[in-house]
Amino acid sequence: MTTPHPQIDRFRELLALWGQLVGEDPGLEDLRGARRRHGTAPGPAAGPELPEVRDLRVAGPGGPVPVRLYRPEPRSAGPLPALVYLHGGGWVIGEIDDVDGLCRELAAGAGCAVLNVGYRLAPEHPFPAAAEDAWAVLAAVAADPRRYGADPRALAVAGESAGGNLAAVTALRARDEGLPLAHQLLVYPVTDTAMDTRSWAEYGTGLGLDASAMAAFLDLYRAGADPADPRLAPLRAPDLSGAAPATVITAECDILRDEGEAYARRLAEAGVPVELHRYPGMVHSFFLLPEIFDAGVEARALAVRRLRASFGVAREREHA
Repeated sequence: MTTPHPQIDRFRELLALWGQLVGEDPGLEDLRGARRRHGTAPGPAAGPELPEVRDLRVAGPGGPVPVRLYRPEPRSAGPLPALVYLHGGGWVIGEIDDVDGLCRELAAGAGCAVLNVGYRLAPEHPFPAAAEDAWAVLAAVAADPRRYGADPRALAVAGESAGGNLAAVTALRARDEGLPLAHQLLVYPVTDTAMDTRSWAEYGTGLGLDASAMAAFLDLYRAGADPADPRLAPLRAPDLSGAAPATVITAECDILRDEGEAYARRLAEAGVPVELHRYPGMVHSFFLLPEIFDAGVEARALAVRRLRASFGVAREREHA
């Protein structure tokens, strides 16, 4: 078992403060209410100012899906590659504001439009509601790219934790639906329901994502669905060939490390171009906290490079 990076000390201080805000043994509504009053835990960094940031609604199977659109260039500059981003939170907490700064940074760095999706949450809306909303937004961009100033030749999906799960599931559906994607960016994604890996056993307490909490979130989202359903556990999909090229980012001291890396290996075995990057000593959430973790800065820079490169390749392919 690896000792977490020394920068975790500041992270633990913020976790302790968050614990004081939500109280002992908080319920779901306590967590959601505290996040709305005090921000996410710990708070997300602000992102750059952009020429266009606006809130939209996209038609979904359960009603309108809230989406925040970010563009690093004015509409007069023409269509841009587009990234559908799906926040984490175990499918039961989290919202658009939690990743606002990150989405601004990705838009500015990768030169793309970003759609930050406020998908439905469990337990009010259990599986597959979140996955259906994620797909609805991606499909809407492909069907009506002018509304978003998007280039339909260069579309991608991304997300962290439960959002990484939704991004992986959406990428597989895009393959099945015949919608080419330039990339899938999966940051410490949930890819399985087994909860039996070495990383689950070694890093289950005190590092920001406790195994007990993640198991409870998964149970609320799954709501009795088949745990082997690939829309819930993409690692169990029988065939990953033909999926979008991928970047998989994991944290060494994170319960989700092993299943994320197993998914990267399976993608590679299926012939999918994939880069796997494990960040030593890092814990869950480091990608969202560059103000605390230097590796968060590095991982975001990597994400920007990989997205920018994949968008360029996709556009060149169309001209070939």
